[in-house]
Amino acid sequence: MEFAKKVWKLLVAIKDGLSLVFLLLFFGLLFAILTARPNPAAVKDGALVLDLEGFIVEEKTPIDPFQALFSGRAPTGEHDVQDVVHALETAADDDRIKAVVLDMRGFLGAGAVHLRDVGEAMDKVRAAKKPILTYGNAYADDGVRLAAHASEVWLDPLGGTLVTGPGGKRLYYGDLLDKLGVDAHVFKVGTYKSAVEPYMGNSMSAPARENAEALYGELWSEWQAQVKKARPKVDLDRVAKTPAQWVASANGDLAKAAKDAGLVDRLGSWTAFGDRVAEIAGEDRADKTPGSFAQTDMATWLADNPYDSHGDAIGVVTIAGEIVDGDAGPGTAGGDRIANLLDDALDDNLKGLVVRVDSPGGSVLASEAIREAILRHKAMDIPVAVSMANVAASGGYWVSTPADRIFAEPETITGSIGIFAVLPTFERLTEKVGVSADGVSTTPLTGQPDLIGGLNPETEQILQASIENGYDRFLRIVAKSRGKTTAQVDAIGQGRVWDGGTARQNGLVDQFGDLGDALAWVAGKAGLEDGDWHAQYLGTGETEVQTLLRQLLIGGDDADAKAKGGDMFALTARREAETPARMARDLQRLVQTPGMRAYCLGCPEPAAAVRPLPGAAGNSDWLAMMTRLFAD
Repeated sequence: MEFAKKVWKLLVAIKDGLSLVFLLLFFGLLFAILTARPNPAAVKDGALVLDLEGFIVEEKTPIDPFQALFSGRAPTGEHDVQDVVHALETAADDDRIKAVVLDMRGFLGAGAVHLRDVGEAMDKVRAAKKPILTYGNAYADDGVRLAAHASEVWLDPLGGTLVTGPGGKRLYYGDLLDKLGVDAHVFKVGTYKSAVEPYMGNSMSAPARENAEALYGELWSEWQAQVKKARPKVDLDRVAKTPAQWVASANGDLAKAAKDAGLVDRLGSWTAFGDRVAEIAGEDRADKTPGSFAQTDMATWLADNPYDSHGDAIGVVTIAGEIVDGDAGPGTAGGDRIANLLDDALDDNLKGLVVRVDSPGGSVLASEAIREAILRHKAMDIPVAVSMANVAASGGYWVSTPADRIFAEPETITGSIGIFAVLPTFERLTEKVGVSADGVSTTPLTGQPDLIGGLNPETEQILQASIENGYDRFLRIVAKSRGKTTAQVDAIGQGRVWDGGTARQNGLVDQFGDLGDALAWVAGKAGLEDGDWHAQYLGTGETEVQTLLRQLLIGGDDADAKAKGGDMFALTARREAETPARMARDLQRLVQTPGMRAYCLGCPEPAAAVRPLPGAAGNSDWLAMMTRLFAD
């Protein structure tokens, strides 16, 4: 009995100790969350500093703390493009802000449309007679385009600038699969639907090359036009056409070469840059560190300048990232999640709806679920517009079809009207290792699709017929939406990808314009005057826990407290480090068998999009169902 009492006391002590630990953790976390909140009172007269480490995106991806913990590295930073634009536009009209600083030492890139939006917001700051200064260790294409809008572009003397232009190579796995004995059964409609080509051969097909050359040619022309417009003195011909001679003229000094070509204005250290900003915006009286200056970070500034909420609400739903079945996202467009957001807003008395699309497509089922949810809003007799960002192709165009009007930018990538599916079988591989399949069939479809024994002709015919039916449905949806015949849509379909300018000419897009233009058009159709309405973004914003995780895992706003960027070699290495992730993603597409796909693999996407495919809970089309039956 005495022993039992001692054991009991020990258990009680352990319980009390654990309770105390959890209480301490709870209050510690609560304190961290509260202190992580930006304090509007901390806004200083001086410079607004936008630390653009990472990518500018349409919608930030939530941080998974466990994935970050086990990966052993901090997640890449992301910045909502609407927040960046809002910060710049409000700074233009606020007397407390004397200058704007873009810290681009860790900037990794953004989509072309996002660069246009941020650049135009920077122009508004300069139009208000306020200088914008950027600082970087290395400027690549996206950095060059963004910095072109600055009044002063600074570069580290040991850094550099290179312009490579859009395009690049894709990986092809046809020979690898053949050596492994894996047969990739491809079912598709669309001469230009190149998403399946990596599994069929070892090079780009002639139609895919034709489409890519036309697309990237237009994107490159637009990039050059925008940079020259923002920075007329830049010598782009020298930089882009004879890069080796350009660098050699500066004896291999990339920084000096960049200055000679007009890509940057001044070379200097971060401290020298800070001293320059202090001359314009004032010194930080509380911080005597060399190079310090009076400044306010973006989070604090946004807290002091919330989005307008006056008047009637126009809903904005964001479809960003790959469209998948289930509740995935934000940052990935889970069909069920977005459809639920739209349905929950049916009772919000919205005066109109803007669908913001930045997606290369994905699941046909999820795309259709989103389209139907948008149609439920349209049935309430309110105007609906689509605002296309960087990419609105394949499934991204499918969800755009309910719109009364489609807005896009010249650099928007759209179209890719086509359907495909890929189903691997392993009969040759299993034969090599001594495994065979045999059994009894009662119908031609018994045991099909047989991933070990292979597909029989009946199964292949049925799967191809299903894909062709899906393409025909896609044509009919687009034809009805755009006032065309299915033959006319087929002529601009077949999986072909278009830039926004050409899409406007062939009728897939109505007019050029950004999100603000789409909102204004909806407001006009709803009979609302300026100042009588506001945008209501559907779904919750980033939680305080997510804000805390970003500060803990990625870093706070103290730019000098963490390693930043790197030179041109470091920038190149970071981009090349994404290659294994791309390979894993390509092979995941092959073996995941997510059903019928309306996806544009040929569309350019920022490296921020290179992440494993989310779990596609609820895949339920015919192909996925048959595969699951076999797996069971």
